[in-house]
Amino acid sequence: MTTQPHPARRSLLRLFLGSGVLLLAACQADSTEAPRPDTTGTPAAATPSASPPTRTATDAGLTAEQRLTLLADTLSSTQADTTIDLPYVYLHLQTWARATNTIIRTDTRRWRQTDGSGREVTRRAPDLKGVDHQPRPDELPLFDHATPTTHRHPPGSLHPYLPEPVPADPAQLAKLLAPAELAGEPAHPRLLAGGVIGLATSQHLHHAQRATALRVFARIPGITYTGTTTDLVGRTGLAFHVTADGSTTVLIIDPTTGELLAAHERISGSITPGLFSYVLILARGHTTDAVTPPADR
Repeated sequence: MTTQPHPARRSLLRLFLGSGVLLLAACQADSTEAPRPDTTGTPAAATPSASPPTRTATDAGLTAEQRLTLLADTLSSTQADTTIDLPYVYLHLQTWARATNTIIRTDTRRWRQTDGSGREVTRRAPDLKGVDHQPRPDELPLFDHATPTTHRHPPGSLHPYLPEPVPADPAQLAKLLAPAELAGEPAHPRLLAGGVIGLATSQHLHHAQRATALRVFARIPGITYTGTTTDLVGRTGLAFHVTADGSTTVLIIDPTTGELLAAHERISGSITPGLFSYVLILARGHTTDAVTPPADR
């Protein structure tokens, strides 16, 4: 005959067996669960921050000086920057210039060598009486119909605006463009602006020289930025104004290459108000002879 356990013993047995099952389950869980790393005191991984957007000279909220300095720092090279070893510097200009009470309109193509020799071909459209004139795109075909005149220059007779090389230091260049002793005079900003124009319309400025000229221009007292505009052939540029000594000079500068596209000055003082000058730079570069021009822009 089988003997049954006492009730108290049966309860104790169930408790012991149940505890064993739980202990076994816990051991199995500990043996299969992946170990957890200790993260105590470990800093959170840094989230990479996005790079700040690159600023350009056309961005909003910049002063004229900031725009010109930024352009000087970031300007692009041109095809002409790669041909500086060719013997002739070529420039193609169209100008409107005051002569007493008349506006003289001239198209000039100039080839110049380093020895001051070269060749110029000019076409002159009919003069305009009076000086209250604003050049217009419909005047440009007049140059194509004008009779060309060729001028050949012997060595030493065709001079650049400044001797080469153009200084790389903006302060030195500024002293050559306008006398330093006139720095406090009302006419000084006008002289500096005119010097920058004269330099760009007389000789080709390569990448570094354009940057230096822009830094000189950026420091002209009272210079303002008035937004983008187009020149007579439809090229878009940044417009900068210099008002001083009874005149306002406007320079239109390519926002990528820093090249001067066009410039004009109007008189508003005691002298007869109206146009003083307008210059349009159509092409610049280098070529192998005094006949073949680089392609116009």
